[in-house]
Amino acid sequence: MDFSRGSGILLHITSLPGPYGIGTLGRSALEFIDFLADAGQRYWQILPSGPTSGFLGHSPYMNFSAFAGNPLIICLDWLEEKGWLDKDHLLRAEEFSEYFVEFDKVVAFHYSMLELAFQGFCRQHISYAYGEFLQREGYWLNDYALFMAFREESGGLPWNRWPHSIAKGDPAAMVAAHLRLSDRIAFHQFVQYCFDLQWDEMKNHAGERGVLLIGDMPIYVGFDSVDVWANQGNYRLDYSCLEPTHVAGVPPDYFSETGQRWGNPLYRWTLAEEEMTTPLYGWWEKRFLRMLGQVDVCRIDHFRGFESYWEIPAEEETAMNGEWVKGPGSFFFEWMRRQLGELPIIAEDLGIITKEVTALRRKLGFPGMKILQFAFESDETNDYLPHNFHSENCVVYTGTHDNNTTLGWFMGETLTASVRERICRYLQSDGHQVSRQMIRLALSSVAKVALFPMQDLLGFGEDCRMNTPGTSEGNWQWRCAGRFFDSEVKDWLRGETEFYNRLKPSKTITVA
Repeated sequence: MDFSRGSGILLHITSLPGPYGIGTLGRSALEFIDFLADAGQRYWQILPSGPTSGFLGHSPYMNFSAFAGNPLIICLDWLEEKGWLDKDHLLRAEEFSEYFVEFDKVVAFHYSMLELAFQGFCRQHISYAYGEFLQREGYWLNDYALFMAFREESGGLPWNRWPHSIAKGDPAAMVAAHLRLSDRIAFHQFVQYCFDLQWDEMKNHAGERGVLLIGDMPIYVGFDSVDVWANQGNYRLDYSCLEPTHVAGVPPDYFSETGQRWGNPLYRWTLAEEEMTTPLYGWWEKRFLRMLGQVDVCRIDHFRGFESYWEIPAEEETAMNGEWVKGPGSFFFEWMRRQLGELPIIAEDLGIITKEVTALRRKLGFPGMKILQFAFESDETNDYLPHNFHSENCVVYTGTHDNNTTLGWFMGETLTASVRERICRYLQSDGHQVSRQMIRLALSSVAKVALFPMQDLLGFGEDCRMNTPGTSEGNWQWRCAGRFFDSEVKDWLRGETEFYNRLKPSKTITVA
């Protein structure tokens, strides 16, 4: 892909403003795209947008499916415009917070509206477009809808605690389930139809306004997902009890003294040359096809896991007692390129990065990530300092969804006085408006793409942080009220973007 010199904003869809407690793919997304275009921005980065679980705090990195969309971000007003939902039902909505997602209230209200919309849809003539959708997306949709129907029938139990015949996918049990649960299967298929239609409208609008969508693909999937249930041979499982034998995570690092035990099951990688014809590679090919049909660029979260990954015995409570195991390496991506062509990928190469990981990324030509908040707690040789960016083939961030906001980071207790002095010296600043100063630093760098969270553009503090790694409560909830997307912010950002030659395409580099 040719990355033009440009900039953009990191903001998850759930954080957009809107009347029903959560950001959606509807008017709020279209208006944000207009805001980006008017501010001269070329990129919008979002977090994974699959269906989330309340048991896991609605983390977008723990989905029920790597292919399905999150029902909570379907625009309810759009359903009313389609004639599937009565306006009176929406008028009965209670008050929701402008500033954070109240997930319990949002889930209850949105699903009640989706159920009513499904009833309205069923009263109409089923269109050719719907039938075509069911056929085109059936390779993932059928398993997903059945999986969700089983979860409902079981009262929300994880799949390995379902009746054994269902957990193991016994053919006779599947046939009986399709007859028994046909209405619920149809409901979940309808919901995904709505999601896909709305997503296509959003993506088309972004294309018309010259905004590229950057999606986020976690390397791993959640254990309680249709991906594991329907493809058990792809994962390191003890098939006698249907539990993972080993799980994913990272050793102690910047974010946690005991490491991070994510709990995702690990893939059953074998020698890459032997595996290219196995179902695991076929599943990944379909995953890339689905993702790159929805977005223009794919950021792979935890890219280093393709070179080597941290393997933790499932019985361990922390990530400390794991070991590094070799991943599939360049063979994986070379095979994908043969099947799919060039892959527009940003490699998340943060954390413990070895020379082997760096060599893999460079061999593949993928841009890596530079985080300015990581740049100041060592010396002048720090790789994240802009004067040490050795190539323009990188993406610079003030911070990510896992970082504190820039203001919260600068004012917080983790930095020493000497580090703050170093930051101010580098910014040639007294620390006033440090968030915008850091954005300027990102924009002024040689990196082809500069991205920054919306919280940093607005100068918000720690109370607006999106996620704190290693914690399970209070994450993923922040929302941005609509009044903050004002002309002052837009004009300032456009002016700085133009000043640092990111407003219009200049020369491009090819990411091979």
